[in-house]
Amino acid sequence: MGKSSKDKRDAYYRLAKEQNWRARSAFKLIQLDEQFDLFSYKEPEKCSRVVDLCAAPGSWSQVLSRVLIKGESFGRRAWMEKMDALVNEVNLASQEAPEASIETEVGSLNLKAQKPVLQPRTNVKIVAIDLQPMAPLDGIIQLQADITHPSTVGRMLAALNPEKSETEYELVDLVISDGAPDVTGLHDLDIHIQSQLLYSALTLAIRVLRPGGKFVAKIFRGRDVDLIFAQFKLLFRRVHIAKPRSSRASSIEAFVVCEDYTPIPGWTPDLGRPVNIPDTAKTSIEDDLENIPEQKRIVRTDGVVELSLPRKEATELRQNNRWIAPFLACGDLDAFDADATYRLPPGHVSLEPVQPPTAPPYKAAIERKRAEGGMYGKTKNKGQISNTT
Repeated sequence: MGKSSKDKRDAYYRLAKEQNWRARSAFKLIQLDEQFDLFSYKEPEKCSRVVDLCAAPGSWSQVLSRVLIKGESFGRRAWMEKMDALVNEVNLASQEAPEASIETEVGSLNLKAQKPVLQPRTNVKIVAIDLQPMAPLDGIIQLQADITHPSTVGRMLAALNPEKSETEYELVDLVISDGAPDVTGLHDLDIHIQSQLLYSALTLAIRVLRPGGKFVAKIFRGRDVDLIFAQFKLLFRRVHIAKPRSSRASSIEAFVVCEDYTPIPGWTPDLGRPVNIPDTAKTSIEDDLENIPEQKRIVRTDGVVELSLPRKEATELRQNNRWIAPFLACGDLDAFDADATYRLPPGHVSLEPVQPPTAPPYKAAIERKRAEGGMYGKTKNKGQISNTT
């Protein structure tokens, strides 16, 4: 995203810099939290240990730091807290002066002047993991590692429990992952690579997630994505697919939100084989498929072959073989549209990025382009008269 492109007309891009977020993806996590209560506001003790996978540049870790460590609120939740404070103040003023009208009291209050009440949590531990380096954040333990490598498991456990052994570690409440590969434009290839990255993130999450914990990860919606949903359903009681309003509708990305983790007895996942679920832990999918009676084929007079299953058998196939997760749209309907570009306000001043990239993958390409004098060498001999005819 650059200042000279249409990104400056992206409302979430501008809001991210105005609200001091490192990237616009921070709004995605905030909107997911509004829908699913990822941070357990009613029971804060149930969300104090979090692992952020593929964290760079750190916008999701920044949300975790400001919500869990500093106790701030954002989005719809912050607005509701302000309204509750306003109602309480009006009620208190009405009790002290019953003769005054409520309209007079409300008009005398300044909602914007009210300072939000911070509610920091205790014993918070947040570990951010990414292959790329990331600028430091308050209270965040950073680990530069590859989530697809088996050695990352031990390093993650050591970062979470520096004073305990690998066999006596404390589990975490929430694992989030906003990781995605560098897309090639070939959707089938991008979806395949993203699914492998998703399985690696799930394998790491299962190693540290407590029973009843939550897992949130980016997913690319493809043709056979319901098979992935069915595998998540083996490990979590509730699985939803969410599309935050800050995520562009033109993008195939979505987020799988898994709640209430239920461990499989006697199974420890391995990064070398991320989906090696034992046969004893599987549901009755295979048994149902083996016991399905022979399909009925009817040849019509025009030569078309019709394939039919009894209603009961078709229902069992739909429920047991391929499970479709509920799809939810997150975010206020009155919020900005991520696919729209808005007219810049009068006197607009373009802000600098909150945190420039520390080691962008395109750094070598930029340096090479500068050394060659610009794009395709067109500006290399700028100002000179060409001798070629």
